[in-house]
Amino acid sequence: MRRILRQASTLLVVYYAYMLEYRAELVLWVLTGSLPMILMGVWMEAAQGGLFGLTPVEFARYFLVVFIIRQLTVVWVIWEFEKDVVEGRLSPRLLQPIDPVWHHVASHMAERLARMPFAIALVGFFFILYPQAFWIPHWQGVVLSTFAVILGFALRFLIQYTFALFAFWTERASALEQFWFLLYLFLSGMLAPLEIFPALVREVVLWTPFPYLIYFPCALLLGFPVQVGQGFLAIVGWTTLFFVWNRWLWRQGLKQYSGMGA
Repeated sequence: MRRILRQASTLLVVYYAYMLEYRAELVLWVLTGSLPMILMGVWMEAAQGGLFGLTPVEFARYFLVVFIIRQLTVVWVIWEFEKDVVEGRLSPRLLQPIDPVWHHVASHMAERLARMPFAIALVGFFFILYPQAFWIPHWQGVVLSTFAVILGFALRFLIQYTFALFAFWTERASALEQFWFLLYLFLSGMLAPLEIFPALVREVVLWTPFPYLIYFPCALLLGFPVQVGQGFLAIVGWTTLFFVWNRWLWRQGLKQYSGMGA
């Protein structure tokens, strides 16, 4: 255990230092994740008529939380892994005594730490512009939402990493993520809360992994009515499914990997 902790801390320190070298780029990445803030203005205006079941203030809080969760769960491993395979950079990592995936996990964790100051500054600016939207969430909602965000990130990472393994067979595995992202965009709650979906559509969507990546942790923090136990069971179920698929693809992909130096 001590050796594992030492390896983990070393990876985090190295990748955190790497991320700090690109602080300007991090600011741009934070700003590119501000789509929820733009949508917030649209839905706040639309909610003036009272047709969507949420008040303008509730919409403002919802999209603020969406922005925060997006900052915590954004994943890009498929593009990095695709380069590793196509350019042969995976070869030296296969010689190391740890699974190459932990390099990507450490990179994502370090990037979270590096981008947080910029995200917090934007949240503070939001409350200056919309002081009426300020609220103190219930402690139970904070705990459950935090747990859901951690599991949601793990699921999001595992899904994209599973698609990334198709780089062993094709040079454009990222095309799978681009198609998946369209579904993620519309069904995860990023564009609109699930409350405005027709009841039948909402019931179908809840059987997919998408709402548990954004909407579910948002609803827990804001106190929206959700099935807490069912939600966490769904996350665990989808995570297990993709983990099994991921490990099978990894073993099959290594059998035919022919990168430089492999």
